Amino acid sequence: MSRYPLLIDGALQDAEHYDEVLDPANGQSVGEAARASQAQLEQAVQAAARAQPAWAAAADSRRAALRQAAAVVREHAAELAELITREQGRPLHFTQGEVAGVAATFEHYAGLPQAPEQVLRDDGERLVRIVQRPLGVVAAITPWNVPLILLALKLAPALHAGNALVAKPSEHTPLSTLLLARLLKDVFPAGVLNVVAGAGEVGERLARHPRVRHITFTGSVATGKRLYAGGADDFKRLTLELGGNDAALVLEDADLDAIVEPLFWGAFWNSGQVCFAIKRLYVHESLFERLVAALAERAGRTRLGHGLDAQTELGPLTNRQQLERVEALVADARANGARIHSGGQRLEGPGHFYPPTIVSGIGAGVALVDEEQFGPLLPVIPFRDVEDAIAQANASHYGLGASVWSRDETRGAAIAARLEAGLAWVNQHLDIHPGAPKGGHKWSGLGYEGGQRGYEAFSELQVINVARR
Repeated sequence: MSRYPLLIDGALQDAEHYDEVLDPANGQSVGEAARASQAQLEQAVQAAARAQPAWAAAADSRRAALRQAAAVVREHAAELAELITREQGRPLHFTQGEVAGVAATFEHYAGLPQAPEQVLRDDGERLVRIVQRPLGVVAAITPWNVPLILLALKLAPALHAGNALVAKPSEHTPLSTLLLARLLKDVFPAGVLNVVAGAGEVGERLARHPRVRHITFTGSVATGKRLYAGGADDFKRLTLELGGNDAALVLEDADLDAIVEPLFWGAFWNSGQVCFAIKRLYVHESLFERLVAALAERAGRTRLGHGLDAQTELGPLTNRQQLERVEALVADARANGARIHSGGQRLEGPGHFYPPTIVSGIGAGVALVDEEQFGPLLPVIPFRDVEDAIAQANASHYGLGASVWSRDETRGAAIAARLEAGLAWVNQHLDIHPGAPKGGHKWSGLGYEGGQRGYEAFSELQVINVARR
């Protein structure tokens, strides 16, 4: 059985305890992840703190290392993609795209020039300038649904800005991150990149460490709230990308034939395990019955299977807890009068397979509508008045993404602008434009990831004011 060690201070470290990771498609062992002890976590943070000053002073070396990291990822792309599929479940062609995105992210930041200083005054009396300074040690805590790209989106800008980093992946999918750490061991100077693994308490201890100055986290609202509260003790900076309950509004003039496939994938990509997947679908009553039938037909012919099978469209849910969550939501929906048009129960046999499930007959007040399901479930709700649909879409604690579907792009964009979400699309969902910041409103996050706003989160400003005599 393959064992995956930690990366601490430029060296691979074994651990006293290892955690077995199982393939969610068949329950077979994929490998064992080293579980960081409290002493090893301390070593990782202290190593980052020691390495950071020299790293911050070497801008050219930072860009060169990121460029080399992109090359290493491309060289080992097949190995990385297969491992993500085996521990997370997504079909291989999707994980290959994820790994390509990791390399592209490293390459993007390798080509990004350092932020120039801003001169406010330069005359015979004063030189006043603003410079950006790295924060120091950054803790990156990443989720299990898209493990490597969500790490790269934190790691690359943090290191480019001159910080050192300690990463902690989810205990459900740690192996691909530990493999990436092994591959990058000699790319970055010792201590600049450290990777520890383990259950949630490892992340909690990392987040509370006094040497950590910034926490960048993607995951649940509940954990985000704990990190937010815990960070107040020493005023840590935080970037929190949290859950979503994205609404999609299908207007009466939408092209039904054209939207079925993109709506399906907007809801069910990665078996719905995406924070900004479509999780509530509001459809004008004139199209409701036909769209529900079309989506149910598409769901019914979806090919579920192991992600290494080239014919597979959707893989399993990544862990048993998520499968049980989906089953509970469907049971509650049935108890509240739901009509199930496709799916509705887990598949027999090994693996955490649950087919794409189209649900109608429920609305606000039912958990499947009000909460983030993070699985292959889609409640479809009719509306008559678009103002009512907008109000229902906005009546949520969440505000990550939303979309509007209409032949009239101008009208669609005007309605999208009224939706309380950080990401708003027209006639599409899930597309993330390179260079655009990604962040949620309300409970869906704090701060931004990506783009200039996201990059600036990894530095702080210093005003240097020199009197000339």
